[in-house]
Order: sequence, then C-alpha cells, then structure tokens
Amino acid sequence: MSEPSEALGWRSVADLVGNHPDASVALIGAPLNERSLTPGRCDLGPKALRAVLPRLSTYDVETGLDLELKVHDAGDVALKAASPFDAFEPVRDAVKAQAHRAMTILVGGNNAITRPGVHALGLDRVGVLTLDAHFDLRDTDQGLTNGNPIQALLDDGLDGHRISQVGLAPFANTRRAHEKAEAAGISVRTARECRQRGLATVVVEELERLSSLCEVIYVDFDIDVIDRSQWPASPGARPGGVSVHDFFDAARAIGAHAKVRAVDLTEYDPSLEVGDLGSLTAGRWFCELLAGVAAR
Repeated sequence: MSEPSEALGWRSVADLVGNHPDASVALIGAPLNERSLTPGRCDLGPKALRAVLPRLSTYDVETGLDLELKVHDAGDVALKAASPFDAFEPVRDAVKAQAHRAMTILVGGNNAITRPGVHALGLDRVGVLTLDAHFDLRDTDQGLTNGNPIQALLDDGLDGHRISQVGLAPFANTRRAHEKAEAAGISVRTARECRQRGLATVVVEELERLSSLCEVIYVDFDIDVIDRSQWPASPGARPGGVSVHDFFDAARAIGAHAKVRAVDLTEYDPSLEVGDLGSLTAGRWFCELLAGVAAR
C-alpha cells in the first residue's frame, strides 16, 4: 500500500480552533444585526468566518511561520432579534469572561458590538483604536445603532483622548462629526494618510500614543475601511479606502502589541459577497491576528 499523499496532511487554521480552555486566544461570535443604518445580514458573519477556516493553511510562506496557537471557541452570543441596547450586557459579559486570555476576538455583527466589547475591558483603563471609514459619532438621542458606538462611549464617560480613529474616508462623513471628534480630543487619521504612509505605520503610531494613556487597548476593525473595489461585502465601504494588503499588515501589527487585549470585526455582510472574497478576506484577517499574537 502506498504512503498517503502529503496533500492529505493539509493542516488548516480550523484545526487550531475548538474547545481549548487553556488557550491564550478566544473566539466569540456576536451576530448582532438589529438597528443597522443600512439593512443587511451582518448576523451571518461569525458563521461565514468559521466556515472558511478549513481553507486557510497554518503556514505563512512569506515569513516561514507555522501557526501553533490554539484558539478557544466560546461560541456565539445569543442575539437573535436583539437590539443594541438589549445586546449590551450579553456581549460585555461574554468578552469579560475571556479577560484572562492574551487576546479575545469578537466577530460580528454590526458595529454596535464595539461598545459592550470596550466596556468589558474596563472603561477607566481602556484605550480604543478604530479602523473605520466612519466616525460613528451620530447622536444617541434616538437610541443605539451601528452608527454611534463611539458617541455612546463618549456619553458613557470614555475620555476622547484615549480614542484613535484611523482610515476615515472622504465624502463618507459630515463636518459636524469631524468637529465633534476634534472637540472630544480624538486622534483622527484619514484614509489618504494611511495609503500614503502605510496603514500599519499609522496604526503602530496610534498604538504607542494610546499605550502612554491606558492599561489595555481595544481595537475595532470595521472592515468597511477597506477600499470597496477589494471589499464589496459591507454597505459602508467606499472607493478610495485602504488596501486589503495594508489591512492585513495592520492586523498583524495589532495582534503583536502586548496591550491589545480584545478586538472585533464588524460590518461584514456575507449576503453582499462577490464569489467568496469576503469570507476569505475575513479568514486571512483572523490568520494575521494570530500571527501577531504568536510574535509577542
């Protein structure tokens, strides 16, 4: 009998994810979809991400890294038909339950999951970095949506100086939102600057700035920061966003930073897929994060 083909020994990132209570990384699904400003199916994001992981190898041919990092899959938070208000405690508590790990990866879901994720790390000690085409500073007087998590955090008492917003897109925001960000002391970096200087370079600068102000850092990857030609699977993605290659480099740099304790991926809508570009992009993002954590 012949020896089995090496191809049959394919080891995928899915092999790293499972019931691993002692793992240094946790994965949580947060399929929140209600009160999205543009209706869609962001609730399908966690399922789509998990489904694509068997197609991604643990080996990075560019660096020679072979991922060994186990990931504890803590399952999905039950959020069917839940509003952002009702989802706050379940999401916060789910992230808080994994606080002993080096990294918690929260996969949404719309951007309203960011606020409870930040609270899980402690509002008095956390800094927040967003990779986002939008300020997310809409007023909260009409309730919580995916368009106001940063405003809600300011309303909660988070010091704006401990917020960095990277990748803001032209003609996707209002002057009032920009003025609100400046008045709050938020550090703002535009998509153009990120393209010219490199997203990872800008991100590392902001991580260092935040590190001087806080004990831990939460990062919101609103994936609509990617240029729409490379990322059609979010209604808010715009032409002129950052490149997907820069997005991956930034994800690895963020994963490697010791103060980053939790991240989220938001605004991925699998119903807008072109082929399987969205799921493979989200899966590669997951791999880059793990590669960063492995380098700590």
